[in-house]
Formats: sequence, structure tokens, C-alpha cells
Amino acid sequence: MKQTILVTGGTGFIGSHTTVELQQAGYRVVIVDNLSNSKIEVLDGIEKITGIRPDFEQVDLKDLEATEQVFKKYPDIQGIIHFAASKAVGESVEKPLLYYRNNIVSLVNLLELMPKYGVKGIIFSSSCTVYGQPSKENLPVTEEAPIQKALSPYGNTKQINEEIIYDFIHSGAPIKSIVLRYFNPIGAHPSAYIGELPNGVPMNLIPFVTQTAIGIRKQLKIFGHDYNTPDGTCIRDYIYVVDLAKAHVKAMARVLDEDSDAIEYFNIGTGRGLSTLEVVEGFEKATGVKVNWEYAPRREGDIEKVWGNVDKANKVLGWKADTPLEDVLASAWKWQKKLREDGVM
Repeated sequence: MKQTILVTGGTGFIGSHTTVELQQAGYRVVIVDNLSNSKIEVLDGIEKITGIRPDFEQVDLKDLEATEQVFKKYPDIQGIIHFAASKAVGESVEKPLLYYRNNIVSLVNLLELMPKYGVKGIIFSSSCTVYGQPSKENLPVTEEAPIQKALSPYGNTKQINEEIIYDFIHSGAPIKSIVLRYFNPIGAHPSAYIGELPNGVPMNLIPFVTQTAIGIRKQLKIFGHDYNTPDGTCIRDYIYVVDLAKAHVKAMARVLDEDSDAIEYFNIGTGRGLSTLEVVEGFEKATGVKVNWEYAPRREGDIEKVWGNVDKANKVLGWKADTPLEDVLASAWKWQKKLREDGVM
């Protein structure tokens, strides 16, 4: 068996898929989650897919003492993948202090404990939100593009956390880090044992599409159709969550086993932009299900268009997002139908 990895927020959407890929690659996984935005039953789904139930500790990472107990209990943790964070843009505008406390204190506590317990590396879950709306000459956006002023407290916590990691390593801390800047994760595991389970009204496009298709929501609203894009709707880089999870496995191996720089940054996306309308029409084509949708006015804070240049991740990590969009959208629909079968929604 390979090294033991601590996955924070490991019962969440991306965390659960990454746990699966880590286990399938031979790592032992310890999950820490406070279950504020996920369900313990996710462990059952992980176990069904891999045949292994990850170790689990219900801990709030803001609690330094409780977090330290995890490292005492599992003294062989070598690496951390840090997903645990509050992540709703709108809520962060309404409750900024909650976001600063949750997202920053948890990282500081982990970093403080790493040298003490001999943890070598941390993969940080960052976001393309750090680029804001890139200028025309910076599209597709590379890792060298300027960091823009964040449009929300959520986005700001990602920027601040990137700076905290940089400053800690720059101070001479004996750790390494890879910062992964994700684009828009979508889809579900092909088994439909794990997937995205939003609380309340979904903030992300795909859960809203699948919930509208199955009849939970009356209508999908596409915000804005007068943007400077081919069909007038916003453009994003949508990446399959399983492909995204595999990038973490590659990054972890690089941090722990390779002679790499102390801190590195990688865009994790497909390298191509899709409009909101293209995704909705793609879903209808992939599933044969019509979605009731209409245009609505632009939504405050939405970026017009952003997609990533992912050459660096392709070359340096040896990773590529190559799952066809049709398969990705079909996986999201399979997951939604499974939730209906199980009486979840």
C-alpha cells in the first residue's frame, strides 16, 4: 500500500470522487469532515465502488485541538488534500465572516500541524475565480495570468489561502504544495454511487438542469443572453469530476515522490469553453430528455467567459481531461435518477 493521505471535506462532491481515485491507486485515505454540507452515507458509496471503507473522523478543522488529535491517531499521514471549505458565492456575500473563519482558519491549523507531524505535502483546492474576468489576450487563461480582485468573499478566501501557503513555504517551512485551480466540476461517478448533492436550491448549473429534467424544479433560468459570446450566454470550462479527481492523484504523487519545486500551480480544466446554452442542449442530446428553460436577466457577479489553458498540467503532471461531454452529462442524469430511486430527491 502507498502512503496515507488525509482528505479534508472528503464526503463532499469532489472529495468523495478523489477518495475513490486515491484508494484505487493504492493509497490509504483518512477523511475528515464536519458534515456541514455532506452526508455520512457517502462513505457507503465509496465503499461500494472501491471495496474499501475509508477511515473517517467527524472533526471541524477550525478546532485546532480536535484537528491535532487526528494526526496523533494517524501518525503515518504523509500528505493532505484540502477540500474542506464553505463554497457558495452568494452566501459568502451575505456572511463574509463565516467564510473567512471557515476557509482560512482551517488551512492555518493544518499548515501549523504539518511540520510537527512530519506531513510532507498539501494539495490545495483553489479555483479559476482567482483570475476574475481575464482580458481578451489572456484567454485561454494560463497560470501566469494576473490574479484579479475577487468578486466575492468566497473567491477572496481562495486568493488569501494561496498567499498563506506561499508565505509559509517561503518562510522555510519543510513542506511542499501544489495549488490546483479548478474550472467547473460537473457529472458523477459512472456507478452513480456518488455524485453532487446540493443542499436546497442548487447554485451550480448541472444539478439545476437535472432537477428540472426530473421535475423537482419547474424551470431552469439561463441568466443573460446578451453577452459577447457566440450565442449570447456565458462561457465556462466544464470538467468531469472524475477527471478532476485523477488530477489530485497525479499531484499527490508529484509532491510526495518527485523532486519538484516547493510550490507549484496548475490549471485543471478541459482547455475549451462551452456556453450555458451548449451545455443545456448537450444534456438534452445525451439523455433524450427535454429541459424546460427560459432566458432571465444577467446575474450579478457572473463572469462573461473564462476557460483554461491546461498545457502545464498535461505536460508536467501527465494528466488530461478526456471524458466526452456526452458521457459526463449522462453520468449526471444517471445520478439524479438514482437519487429519485433512493427517495432522496
